[in-house]
Amino acid sequence: MQLARVIGTVVATRKDENLHGTTLLLLQPLSADRAPAGRPLVAVDAVGAGAGEEVFFVRGREASFPFHPGEPPVDAGVVGIVDQWDSA
Repeated sequence: MQLARVIGTVVATRKDENLHGTTLLLLQPLSADRAPAGRPLVAVDAVGAGAGEEVFFVRGREASFPFHPGEPPVDAGVVGIVDQWDSA
């Protein structure tokens, strides 16, 4: 899992039928000190996250698991909203 901040949403008027009813979020991956780490990416939302929230996300085949038995064609998915984050 990786940490990120939701920096926006993505609207697609035409998409794979397995993505209908899902929300696409624009994420900025974060380092342990909350600094941007890498390029922004689009992820499908499984938890109802919103703009400005810090989340954790997965990449690869696991990104579609929250939508079982459907198999949306995704390679990144938000699977949790961060309540608190401390780094030593």
